[in-house]
Amino acid sequence: MRPSGVITITTDFGHKGPFAAVMKGVILTRFPDARIVDLAHDIPAQWPPEAGFWVSRSYPWFPQGSVHLAIVDPGVGTERDILLAECDGHIFMAPDNGLLAQLFDTCNDPQVYKLDMSKLARLDLPEPSATFHGRDIFAPIAAELAAGRIETREIGTPTQDWTPGWIDEPDVSPSRITGVIVTVDTFGNLISNIDAGLLEAFNQPVADIGGHQIPMQTTYGRVQPGDYLALVNSFGVVEVARAEGSAADGLGSARGAPLVIHNGK
Repeated sequence: MRPSGVITITTDFGHKGPFAAVMKGVILTRFPDARIVDLAHDIPAQWPPEAGFWVSRSYPWFPQGSVHLAIVDPGVGTERDILLAECDGHIFMAPDNGLLAQLFDTCNDPQVYKLDMSKLARLDLPEPSATFHGRDIFAPIAAELAAGRIETREIGTPTQDWTPGWIDEPDVSPSRITGVIVTVDTFGNLISNIDAGLLEAFNQPVADIGGHQIPMQTTYGRVQPGDYLALVNSFGVVEVARAEGSAADGLGSARGAPLVIHNGK
């Protein structure tokens, strides 16, 4: 794999405080030519499924050889493992807490490793703190991977054993698909884990959320302001929206809410 020098960072750190910036400082100290992209820092605190959802849906838009660093880590400082993976010409690094499970379910033959701290002596890492592994472990290793100075197989032990995802895949039957809202974006759109391809069996798909029957449309402008609609969004999954408004507020729904797709009458 030829490194591209690109590193994406996904965290639940938010934008209050220096945490994400310090990680970037560590990366740039080791690899000044790194091109760092903030994928998302507003993941809900301690909610790995949303981080995994965005990483798995976003990485194809980056050049092959990119390193994707994701840290939503309620188990920081414990005995939880750190995973390294190669998939579709990209490298991924995250805690072993289900964050990468969705990626592994969809990737063709992922090569997955558990980080072996005993193999890191030549990297001259600091003694890791108990609460900021993003700075002390993840960031320096991501820099070395992106610079091409190490490879995943050199610092990890191959594994087929990792923590499963926190959210089940959609349940599919001939008459309905049952999924779940994974995230709510800044516009109040309710974004689900139901892939567009699952809709092919339905002639007139309708989304059912919280007892509301919402017809599928092609885009937001197909309904009047204030009306609800469901559509396949730019990341290839079903979302429920409200034209010029917030579906989350209007419907009183949030992440974790069930979403059912069935044929309309």
